[in-house]
Amino acid sequence: MITIENFILITILSPLIVCVLTPFISKSTILRDFLGPIGGVISSWGAFNIMSSALNNQNINLEIVKIAEGISIGFEITPLGAIFGLVASFLWIFAAIYSVGYMRGNKEKNQTRFYAFYAIAVHAALCIAYAGDLLTLFIFYEVLTFSTYPLVTHKQNEMAQKAGRLYMSILVGSSVILLLPAIIWVWVATGSLEMSQNGVLDGKIDVAYAPLLLAMFVFGIGKAALMPIHKWLPAAMVAPTPVSALLHAVAVVKAGVFTMLIVLTNVFGIDFLAKTGASEWLIWLASFTLLATSIIAIYKDDLKARLAYSTISQLSYITLGGALATSMATQGAALHIITHAAGKITLFFVAGALYVGAKITKISDLNGHGKSASLIFLAFFIGSLSIIGVPPMAGSWSKFFLMLGAADSGYEVVIGVFCISTILNAFYLMEIPARAFFFKKEREVSVKIPKLILIPTLITSFLTILLFFFIEPFQNLTSMMVGKI
Repeated sequence: MITIENFILITILSPLIVCVLTPFISKSTILRDFLGPIGGVISSWGAFNIMSSALNNQNINLEIVKIAEGISIGFEITPLGAIFGLVASFLWIFAAIYSVGYMRGNKEKNQTRFYAFYAIAVHAALCIAYAGDLLTLFIFYEVLTFSTYPLVTHKQNEMAQKAGRLYMSILVGSSVILLLPAIIWVWVATGSLEMSQNGVLDGKIDVAYAPLLLAMFVFGIGKAALMPIHKWLPAAMVAPTPVSALLHAVAVVKAGVFTMLIVLTNVFGIDFLAKTGASEWLIWLASFTLLATSIIAIYKDDLKARLAYSTISQLSYITLGGALATSMATQGAALHIITHAAGKITLFFVAGALYVGAKITKISDLNGHGKSASLIFLAFFIGSLSIIGVPPMAGSWSKFFLMLGAADSGYEVVIGVFCISTILNAFYLMEIPARAFFFKKEREVSVKIPKLILIPTLITSFLTILLFFFIEPFQNLTSMMVGKI
């Protein structure tokens, strides 16, 4: 019988094994290419079992190395971790299949290296999901940064190298200068790096310093892409589209907002934040980022750039939900990790499909091409509706909870922020299928979408609908996260 501890190891080690094996089997391109999807299936199997354990309130701790009293490297199942772990592992299946179609269709170089680093990035994300303490979280947070650098710079041209330097300088700089000292501060204050469902700082830190400590965490978590530390994300769009999907849906930015939520709920605690008002400034910063990047997105003609700014805006929904410090808003923030991931990976899949199939990168070049790629644009339409929050798409659930949480918090202005953002979301996303189906074609372009690109795209778009009807297990986990169950 396989224990839950074994399932944790199966889930986090599967992508690591894929990474190690990939260079050794590179002569067999078929085996190499489909090692990732196989690893994704195995990892997802483990993640499903972990989620089942979390739903049954099983408290599992797996200590790997004990360094000192209160300092160790280990893993733990938490409701939020179970959600993120399943998202990362399950979407890896489709991202891996899509990657094969994209890399082959675009005749990309260095494919073996690409698949190996892709797998190690997923491994790091899963270790973050199940991190049992702040030290483990920080270590794999950095592993994720360094493992994705070769992916961002995959093309090896001047633009990619420049983007890579910005990527590393912001993410490594913010974590070393701010995140690490913040973690040390928690250790000094509490005597431990362990986390708790109700937070660990109440009574352990002068409330006057709580906003400062929170600021160190917020700006140290560069992967959450709050302004003004967001510029690495649009710059990273020079990478191949499967990398963009990894950055936006599977691993990197989701690891960022996951870490943000963990800090807000399991380090500070929502009761402590509500009592002290330590997160009030974060409410306004996240609101500004949410609206400002939505407006910027409208003016971007490059499809991936528009989606990048859309992601920054949607990440702010998650940060804002945690900062509101109500159980309902926090639940909405956690659910948005799932719903946004399914929707946004679909949109990036479409962007890559259009590039491989027709070398189209500009929104203005999409006019009249809807009939020649109707399924692709249908997928984009469905994914967009989920991002906007229209039922019966999954995104409507997370935005519903966020709206209720904003009402509970007493910040009525945040309700207005959400409403304005939704209108802006609709404006910059619906333009794409509108141009494709209702605008006059300006030039003839042959659109040929490889099946290994088309099929994962259709599946993830369908997933946004499926999640709407089967959201209950995830809702239960979020309820457990805030102590309602």
